[in-house]
Amino acid sequence: MAAMITNNIASHLGVMADRQPHRPAVVFPHGRDRQGRVSYTHYTFRQLDEASRQLAAGLQKLGLQRGARVALMVPPSLDFFALTFGLFQLGAVPVLIDPGIGLRYLGKCLGEAEPEAFIGIPKAQAARVVLGWAGKTIKRTITVGERAWLGGCTLRQVRAQGAAGGRFTPMIPKPLETAAILFTSGSTGPAKGVVYTHEIFTAQVERVRELYGIEPGEIDLPTFPLFALFDPALGMTAILPDMDPTRPAQVDPVKILEAVENFGVTNMFGSPALINRMGRYGEERGIKLPTLRRVISAGAPASAKVLRRFAAMLSPGAQVFTPYGATECLPVASIGTDEMLGETVVQTNLGKGVCVGRAVPGVAVRVIRVADEPIAAWSDALLAPPGEVGELVVKAPHATRSYFNRPEATRLAKIGDPATGDFYHRMGDVGYLDARGRIWFCGRKAHRVETKTGVFFTIPCEAIFNTHPAVYRSALVGVRRGGNLLPAICVELEPETSVGRPELLQQLRELAERHAHTRPIGIFLIHPGFPVDIRHNAKIFREKLAVWAARQPA
Repeated sequence: MAAMITNNIASHLGVMADRQPHRPAVVFPHGRDRQGRVSYTHYTFRQLDEASRQLAAGLQKLGLQRGARVALMVPPSLDFFALTFGLFQLGAVPVLIDPGIGLRYLGKCLGEAEPEAFIGIPKAQAARVVLGWAGKTIKRTITVGERAWLGGCTLRQVRAQGAAGGRFTPMIPKPLETAAILFTSGSTGPAKGVVYTHEIFTAQVERVRELYGIEPGEIDLPTFPLFALFDPALGMTAILPDMDPTRPAQVDPVKILEAVENFGVTNMFGSPALINRMGRYGEERGIKLPTLRRVISAGAPASAKVLRRFAAMLSPGAQVFTPYGATECLPVASIGTDEMLGETVVQTNLGKGVCVGRAVPGVAVRVIRVADEPIAAWSDALLAPPGEVGELVVKAPHATRSYFNRPEATRLAKIGDPATGDFYHRMGDVGYLDARGRIWFCGRKAHRVETKTGVFFTIPCEAIFNTHPAVYRSALVGVRRGGNLLPAICVELEPETSVGRPELLQQLRELAERHAHTRPIGIFLIHPGFPVDIRHNAKIFREKLAVWAARQPA
């Protein structure tokens, strides 16, 4: 039997370079003139393919081999794209970590990944030297800047090495060969390195293409850098926005709208925090975005209020889609604002959870009884009764098999299926399936509050209070009072709300009394601004919020 051939994820770029060589692949805001007008630089698909091959050849000449792990700390730019695809072409393994997780956690992640090489801007190289990041394993350093650091070389020198030879031929990966290590955001526990193979990347590209009907020639505005890496493989032009990608909640709406208008953007990706900021701005000014065919928002559940504001800016037929998934498996399911705002939001507001849609083709979703310990093998006896809230597990071609250097975390997150030789990934979320096969998300498993009177799930409880016009968002946490763990609701208010605190607290208590699952909640706390994750500025750090709540007077 012939061996199965696995496509290098970079081969998709080569295909697009042949199909549309002169179309811009990546457009980067390079600066502004005296009038404030933005200027751009770009790579066409052919230029990006050639630049990445040249870098692959140069890296190989400098001694970087297939399988070598390479920490890549370069901000969104033309160089970021060329380097990432160059590493894929070579068969080296880029290690991608959000710089916003903090210097301490960055160092911990790098030590865990054990990279052989470090490619970064001067600021990153300085931090590496001063803080001793992965000092025992890093043998080669490449600076994306004018001069090298401590005996390494510059990216310009790598290019010169690559230009001296012939056209580089991308390596053909073996089945299950590692393509990249992507670290989770660390919003619920330590950030973990998720092992991606070329098959997983390819399967993801196909699922996203089919799910949203994306066509080559479209123009994307990816406000989350890692999502931008899908664009060259999908044949979309990526317009890199003029923004700090680690602070989507503080984005300047004018600059985002400027990019949409300048290029006729057809697709946009943004976190709920960015969607919220853009929607408020657009609502106040009556702004419309006629070129957008779709908007994709992920990273955390987005409230109906937030989605409704942004959807009002779109043309008829265009929607905001909210895919459900995780770094370990994305996408799992998806739903659009037509279905959500037209139907499911009514049940959400009654505390039934957030509908995240039906599983995408090829993905199997099951609901098992909630458990915190590892599960050695799959059995149908694990299944929760139909309609009951349980733990969500998925089986998919694009589900990742392991975490790098974390065997215990892998054992906890994966359930082997002896009957098929495959496995289920435990999403770490709770929810249920309705009679139509749709998935209803009820929160993170780790965030449930177990008390003597029952178990409280975050999303169903918080939805009741999020309906109050003065509430921007709420968060369920557990606090100890008199030796007992009690459910408490922390509230972040809408800007410039006029309702008084005593009046608001009384209204929240009245809301709680109207629903059986929130009636036992008697503690309500007003918080000035929730702590949130760096990646999307949308996932609430409930662990930090619980510590704050415990310090508040009874």
